[in-house]
Amino acid sequence: MSTKTRLAQQLGVVAGFEDPRVDLEQYRTPPDIAAHLIHTADLQGDIEGRTVVDLGTGTGMLALGAVLRGPKRVVGVDLDPGPLATARANEGRVAAAADVEWVRADATALPLAPAGPTTVVMNPPFGAQSGNEHADRGFLATAAAVGDVSYSIHNAGSEEFVESFAADNGGRVTHAFAAELDLPRQFDFHEDDSRTVDVEVFRIAWDDGDADDADADAE
Repeated sequence: MSTKTRLAQQLGVVAGFEDPRVDLEQYRTPPDIAAHLIHTADLQGDIEGRTVVDLGTGTGMLALGAVLRGPKRVVGVDLDPGPLATARANEGRVAAAADVEWVRADATALPLAPAGPTTVVMNPPFGAQSGNEHADRGFLATAAAVGDVSYSIHNAGSEEFVESFAADNGGRVTHAFAAELDLPRQFDFHEDDSRTVDVEVFRIAWDDGDADDADADAE
């Protein structure tokens, strides 16, 4: 069994949202996508011995994936206290060897400044609701401010926006891969029992020292 497959199995026990909020676009990140993102970060040396901050952690999927790969410190940040309570319970289900610090805060106005090498992981809101377009912009701004590298999930077709934002904030996209999110019916306006959404995952180096890695694709 590959490391990525084993990680996806470990994350399969992570419970989702009990009462998801549409305004925060709360959906559980699928274990296979979380495992792919975390495994890619691990292969790039972006987790072991580093601080990992999960912005908009929800019920903790990405934070708990990171804590299984030998980081120095993991912090999960979310505005909503309900999912954070579920995240704490999920920590016990995953049986992580190290603790995660769960912080209730606005991910776009982070009340902490991690010291040392820091990796940001996140599945931010896509801005799918009217009046909430580019909701992921604030998350990227936080990643640029606190991390030297970030991994983030965005709606398909976001490449131009993400690359432009990174360039304007001293960063550069170095890796990207496509994936699919299988979303269950959980809000009144959903017409189907489930639907599949095409997404893209980006690694951004916020330090020009990693610029030479650009245009490489994650395996």
